[in-house]
Amino acid sequence: MTQVDLEDIDTRLVGRFGADAEGWLAGVPALAARLASQWGFELGELFDSGASSVVLRCTWSDGTPSVLKLSPDGALLTKQIEMLRVFAPTGRVPGVLAADANSGAMVLEEILPGTVAEDLPSDSLPGRWGELLTALHAMAPPKDWPWTLRGRFEESFDRIGKRLTEPAISARIGEDAWQRAIERCESLLSTQDRIVLLHGDLHLGNVLDGGATRGLVAIDPKACVGDPCFDAVDYVVAGAGHEGVEARCRLVADACGLDGDRLYAWGRVVAPMFAIAHLSYGGPAQALDELLALAS
Repeated sequence: MTQVDLEDIDTRLVGRFGADAEGWLAGVPALAARLASQWGFELGELFDSGASSVVLRCTWSDGTPSVLKLSPDGALLTKQIEMLRVFAPTGRVPGVLAADANSGAMVLEEILPGTVAEDLPSDSLPGRWGELLTALHAMAPPKDWPWTLRGRFEESFDRIGKRLTEPAISARIGEDAWQRAIERCESLLSTQDRIVLLHGDLHLGNVLDGGATRGLVAIDPKACVGDPCFDAVDYVVAGAGHEGVEARCRLVADACGLDGDRLYAWGRVVAPMFAIAHLSYGGPAQALDELLALAS
């Protein structure tokens, strides 16, 4: 196995899963080596790991460039596998080559060239995003699919709302702004007239270039059923500090065939969440000011 330094993701995993994640992380090299032997692939270097997993490049037995994804949360990984397989017929998500939920492991095809959407030419991106949404939203939700957009927001408002007491955040975002977002969200949820199977976490870092033939490919779905506008809202709100949320909303709504007023309204719902992220991790002051105005 290629020697890798896992210290850079230790903090993120411990923050997500607690102190037990350190012990799990120490066992990652041995787990990866066992799976490589079991499934017959060649391990490579540490790849773009996040807050809930460790990802390593690998080469599948037939030469296919792939990634090995390992997580201490087997239930989360099982859910991800199910969601990827639901969207698999579209060709717009990575293919699952192997999976072992008990080991918290799966091997996915690597998406090439793999440029993240935020680094793609901005003039062609709205149209390509529209093609992606058309493909994903054409998939009928499986019967009795348990995850809904309402549930997604209930969890988000509860989890992120706890941070309103932090001094750096409470100085800029009050309980009144948070309550307005909750009320706006409820209004939109209660008036959904078209329900589709959403990717559920479709931001500019979760969409990769799959090449001219395949188009954009979405990774890490949190599939839920709800308003199709939701799969465009993160892209729209990321326009803060650039061309502006309102201008991007018009562009994206037209390209994706979405209701521009509803899309903008969803932007006002998520704006305080984006603002909290800016206050936590930094970002242009102009973008923060626009987000706070959007949330007002």
